[in-house]
Amino acid sequence: MLSADLVKKIRQIQIYTSRIVNTSFAGQYESVFKGRGMQFEEVREYVPSDDVRTIDWNVTARAGRPYIKRFTEEREMTVIFLADLSGSGNFGTRGRLKNELAAEFCAVLAFAAIRNNDKVGLILFTDQIELFIPPKKGTLHVLRLIRELLAFCPVGRKTDIPMALEYLGRVIRKKATVFLVSDFLSEDFSRPLSLLNKRHDIVAVPVQDPAEIQMPRAGLIEFTDAETGSVRLVDTSSAAFRRRLQELHSRRMAQLNSVFRSAKVDSIPIQTNRPYISDLIGFFHMRHRRI
Repeated sequence: MLSADLVKKIRQIQIYTSRIVNTSFAGQYESVFKGRGMQFEEVREYVPSDDVRTIDWNVTARAGRPYIKRFTEEREMTVIFLADLSGSGNFGTRGRLKNELAAEFCAVLAFAAIRNNDKVGLILFTDQIELFIPPKKGTLHVLRLIRELLAFCPVGRKTDIPMALEYLGRVIRKKATVFLVSDFLSEDFSRPLSLLNKRHDIVAVPVQDPAEIQMPRAGLIEFTDAETGSVRLVDTSSAAFRRRLQELHSRRMAQLNSVFRSAKVDSIPIQTNRPYISDLIGFFHMRHRRI
């Protein structure tokens, strides 16, 4: 049984995200996320109005007269959310956790997908695969995905992105659009990301909280690493510590963006302290210009 609070939160996300889909980027999703391309339909005899570039020369040679290949556009698409539920996602200083922001972001795109009659699937992972929900259509299916994103209790606490990418490559054989939603605190994943992006269209969604970028001055604070359990006492008022933290974050983000560029993967960075809709619309516009 779902708790009353969880049911209320799912309903709020459904109402909010449905309104955003209808008002903020109606039609933009469809324009940038196409189906898998052209699907072969049949071979038929050539008529004078046909494009000579569609002639099937093998069939033509066997038949002794020209034949062409006919194709139809395959509109239906599969969208997969590969979502990181490791312990570091249970952090947030601006009213919501990173995992809650990730769930809402996925919900927006999931409702856009079903509006476009696409299938939607979900893979939750930590340092192991926690849950796989195969792609399906329909509002009830999307509501189940939102419920799992919000309420699933993972066994693992660490992050293993290479393992998650390898698993996705095994279970999703046909081309899909994959949103990899994580804070990307993982071992090197550049090679599996690059290889998988050749078969699928992967979009990285780095999730951050502003306190990870610039630590507020709050005196001595005892921090616990959510993934390893290690504890450290830190003087957040120290200018040297705060400067070092910013340098480490800048270096990590530069490395992460370099990995995305090398793998030819687009990214949509989102933060708990700001609306993500403008970032999503900006991504749509960038994709549309490229098309």
